[in-house]
Amino acid sequence: MKKNIAIIGSGPSALILASKLNSKLFNITIYEQNFAAGRKFLVAGSGGFNLTHTEPITEFVSRYIPSSFFQNVIHSFSNTDLRSWLKQIGISTYTGSSKRVFPQKGIKPIDVLNAILNELTKNNVVLKTQHRWLGWNNNEELIFNTNLQQIAIKADIVVFALGGASWKKTGSDGVWSTLFKNKGIEIIPFQPSNCAVEVKWPKEIKAKMEGHFLKNISVKCIDKEKKGEIVITNFGLEGGAVYALAHQIREQLNNFNNVKICLDFKPNLKIQEIENKIENGRGNKSWSKHLEDELKITKTQLLLLKNYCTKEEFINPKILATKIKNLEIPVSSMASIDEAISTIGGVSLTEINESFQLKKLTNNYVIGEMLNWDAPTGGYLLQACFSMGHNLAVELNSKYRS
Repeated sequence: MKKNIAIIGSGPSALILASKLNSKLFNITIYEQNFAAGRKFLVAGSGGFNLTHTEPITEFVSRYIPSSFFQNVIHSFSNTDLRSWLKQIGISTYTGSSKRVFPQKGIKPIDVLNAILNELTKNNVVLKTQHRWLGWNNNEELIFNTNLQQIAIKADIVVFALGGASWKKTGSDGVWSTLFKNKGIEIIPFQPSNCAVEVKWPKEIKAKMEGHFLKNISVKCIDKEKKGEIVITNFGLEGGAVYALAHQIREQLNNFNNVKICLDFKPNLKIQEIENKIENGRGNKSWSKHLEDELKITKTQLLLLKNYCTKEEFINPKILATKIKNLEIPVSSMASIDEAISTIGGVSLTEINESFQLKKLTNNYVIGEMLNWDAPTGGYLLQACFSMGHNLAVELNSKYRS
């Protein structure tokens, strides 16, 4: 007899799980609180749809925290496997200059979602929208609010894929965490990840810099360094090079309440090379014009250097060269959870076994951003969710086939 499997949530981990479960073994139903599936999936795609990354698998896995948790998960369904699966369902991809993977030109996020939903239809998956999960009743049945009434659902297997706590407008609000706490399941407090950081800019330069980009630079925090570009905002700094350091910045703020990140405006030059260029004769040019000509320093970079150096430091070639390579910017805080691309926190990894099953709730599984893990943007977040969903499908198909 078929097992009834209830999947709560319809993000990428839930969708691929439902598409790969054996419908000869399971009656598969997805319960989604919104009017349609994959809302956060679509929002994430609106700013550039990084499906995964082409980085070699060993380096790929190292991007995750904790990487040990993802070792088998990613290897079992890798970035290459994901691209192959997407191609099978009609979504061709290409590798951008950043080595990130995108849908081919002309394929929109909604097209990718529809292709996946089409796989669900082929697999006889039932999708029930406007079903908000409220917890369990005294009979351990799932309680949902739908059409202004509560209903109870009995399932043989339950998979929770409710997301983290960022972007509440998509339904990812983390409210479920209280329900799990009440079951004695350890919940790690949510914190923002992949988000802007606050810098209390000097008033005299804030308006002049807002909206300006710092390109081809390197950003460092503690022992982690990332090349790329960032943008200066009224709040502080944001962009891929900052997002990649979210873990280090957050840890420092948690432990010491303050942190400094270091900007390297010339990551391809050594300090001595910069010093030599500064010491070249400048003739009748101003000091700032001289720096622009010799080092291609931008006006925004000059403005930062002038405001984070003393006058004596700014005109001293040796000290200025050091500052160009290592300009310390104090960070006050991270953006709010709701402004973050992703969150850490949620169900502690110690609460599940190697098959994503909750140790305290038999036949109940947790996948996706509900779990406490971290990864940078650039395809790593989506890849992890797809990989978890795929791996659980393989596990359940194997377990109930015998």
